[in-house]
Amino acid sequence: MNFNLKPVILIIDDSPDVINLISGLLKKNYKVKAANNGEKGIQVAQSDNSIDLILLDIMMPGISGFDVCEQLKADPSTANIPVIFLTSMTNLDDELRGLKLGAVDYVTKPISPPVLLARIENHLKIKAANDFLKDKSSFLESEVTKRSKELAAIQDVTILAMASLAETRDNETGNHILRTKFYVKELAEYLKTHPRFKDALTDHAINILYKSAPLHDIGKVGIPDSILLKPGRLTPEEFEVMKTHTMLGRDAITQAESHLGMEVDFLKFAKEIAYSHQEKWDGSGYPQGLSGDNIPISARLMALADVYDALISRRVYKIGMTHEQAIQIITEGRGTHFDPDITDAFLEINECFREIAQRFPD
Repeated sequence: MNFNLKPVILIIDDSPDVINLISGLLKKNYKVKAANNGEKGIQVAQSDNSIDLILLDIMMPGISGFDVCEQLKADPSTANIPVIFLTSMTNLDDELRGLKLGAVDYVTKPISPPVLLARIENHLKIKAANDFLKDKSSFLESEVTKRSKELAAIQDVTILAMASLAETRDNETGNHILRTKFYVKELAEYLKTHPRFKDALTDHAINILYKSAPLHDIGKVGIPDSILLKPGRLTPEEFEVMKTHTMLGRDAITQAESHLGMEVDFLKFAKEIAYSHQEKWDGSGYPQGLSGDNIPISARLMALADVYDALISRRVYKIGMTHEQAIQIITEGRGTHFDPDITDAFLEINECFREIAQRFPD
């Protein structure tokens, strides 16, 4: 509906007498526009977005009213304007044809002014209601899109804030969390068509994986400084304490969920990665000693990404290995430490890993 005080009605009729008669009938309550042939009527309707309803004759020189209606309904800019046929053609087949073309009503001449006015008023009310619902639907759709973007931003900020907690405890890792999330994404993208992974690695899942990867070491916030920051090799007793970071990480995320009173979809992978990224394909990892496909895919991807980055990174207790040395060690871990297919994927795209490491140096 337009925002004029009076609704706008377009009369398309080749008879000046009919136009004058209908205009006089309508002018008190409506703003009236007129066209004396079908081509001009279409032009007016397409160029003027204030039209609220069209009264359309059928028998006109040039194109008929049926053709006019068909063209109006085929054009998105005019398709929603209600059309009432106003004609001397009384055949039921003609009426049926007009209604099938999309007209809302079919009024035969000679007209009854009260009946015509009532029908116009009713169809304008219906259009107004439809326009309101359409506008409301568009508004709601816009709000959903806006809220979805806000939610995604909150998720990103939440994950980065939580990951930063672990990074502040172990600041030697530098850009480790940045590199590993890109490693994981590259592996997942490569494997998303693989028969073993295609059902799990959807585009949505890969996006959540990418966001969740930085939380893999969140549990280190609970490890004492004397162990976490120790410059030398850990004792067996200290290593047992270090291993608890997997459980601490999972429990921290689970506790955050419990405050919400529900499980959160985007934290599912975060829990898997935090808890199980130290598991090994042959079952010799921790904390549960899982093996093979019992290890979540997210954790298997993270395991390889984490080890690669640890190998190439310099620490106070070691120098960083070359890319080639890291490849050799990961290759040797195929089928023992790492999922064989994930290892093969890494070998195929290892240059991507090198590029990521060079893009985000410590």
